[in-house]
Amino acid sequence: MNPDHYSNMLDAQLDAAIAAMATLGYGEVKVVISETGWPTSGDSSGATVANAASYNTRLVSKLLSNTGTPRRPQTFFATFIFALFNEDEKTGHTTERNWGLFYPDGTPVYDIDLSAGVIKTSHTLEAASSSSVVSCEFVWASILCSTNLLLLFIL
Repeated sequence: MNPDHYSNMLDAQLDAAIAAMATLGYGEVKVVISETGWPTSGDSSGATVANAASYNTRLVSKLLSNTGTPRRPQTFFATFIFALFNEDEKTGHTTERNWGLFYPDGTPVYDIDLSAGVIKTSHTLEAASSSSVVSCEFVWASILCSTNLLLLFIL
């Protein structure tokens, strides 16, 4: 990779943080993407199902490629996708309630392949109750083990 060329904002943002940490003497610290995603509906003109599907699909593809960034080639960055479920009861702008891959009833907002073809999210999950949250975590943990991909969801 050319260290002076970036083809996407994610790499540029990661490398900016990595460069800043290196300047402070923390150049070897592992970086985790703690929250990323795209809203499917709301108060922003870009908050659409098509944009969310495109963003998250490309994110997963980038992570699975293990290309890393120009400053850290072939580096895998653990990533937390926001969010697993839309939050109908959350206060604030409509956009804040619509980041999930699933509606609160467990049906998918859009189809996305999170597992390089192993398992798709196009099935229905049970609505989020205390018992189904554990079940959902187990389902996603199974995906993680079978694909060597660390995708976690902020509920």
